[in-house]
Formats: sequence, structure tokens, C-alpha cells
Amino acid sequence: MVDAVKPQGCTNLKLRQLGRAVTRHYDAYVTPTGLKNSQYSLLSHIVLLGPLRPTDLAQRMKVDASTLTRNLQPLVAAGWVEQGPGGDARSRSIRATEAGRAKRSEAQKAWTQAQLALNKRLGVERVAALHTMLDDCLETLDATESDDE
Repeated sequence: MVDAVKPQGCTNLKLRQLGRAVTRHYDAYVTPTGLKNSQYSLLSHIVLLGPLRPTDLAQRMKVDASTLTRNLQPLVAAGWVEQGPGGDARSRSIRATEAGRAKRSEAQKAWTQAQLALNKRLGVERVAALHTMLDDCLETLDATESDDE
């Protein structure tokens, strides 16, 4: 019987290294539009899902509320996102402005070019396999965390 292959090294470190490399790649395309990758992602979620409560957005993006609040500030300051009253007196709602929708559209073109370039560099099959593996891992980890609570 053959021993199972054992991972070598730290998975967290490897994922962080990959994350930084991919971020640098996308930044080269998206930053000239005036957005960081994280801001583009946040603005895209707001455009596609909004208006919505910040807590709902944080859940969808799998970030904590304080991170979301901090990341929203530059988008609000730029006039791309508005915060307003929510469904009741204690809640807030966020939505993209027309300027925010236009900025997202501009950045989406750059993001598409970044994705196509990454597909070409890594190979479409590898990128698709990576997406599948990451989705499976996230689903498994989310299910495990739910079981632990």
C-alpha cells in the first residue's frame, strides 16, 4: 500500500504568497482606474446586490464588519457609495451612486483584461481547477465552522 502524499510546508503561507502574487497581477490592471482590487470587489458587490445592509454585505463577502466599515470609507469619500437609513431606525443601507456604477463599469473592463491575462499565463484549465478546489475548500471549511459552533 502506498502512503498518502503529505503536504510539505505551511498551507497558510503558500495561500498568502499566491494571494499576493494574484493581487499584484490584478492591481497592475485595475489600479489605473483609481480603485484597488479590494475596492473594485466591494463596489461590484454593492452594485450587484445593493441597496443592502452592511451586515448582509459583510456576510456575503465573508469579511468582518469592522473591515467592511474601514473599506467602505474611501468609496463613500469618493462619492461612489452612499450610506443611508435602513429598514428600521437602527439599521443602515448602502448603495452605489451613479458615479459608483460608472467607476465599476470602467474598472470591470480592466478587471476583465486582468482575468484574461491570468488565464493565458496560467492556462484556463489550471484556473478552472483552482476555482473548483478553492470553492470546495471554502465550502468544507464553512461547514466545519458551522459544526463547531
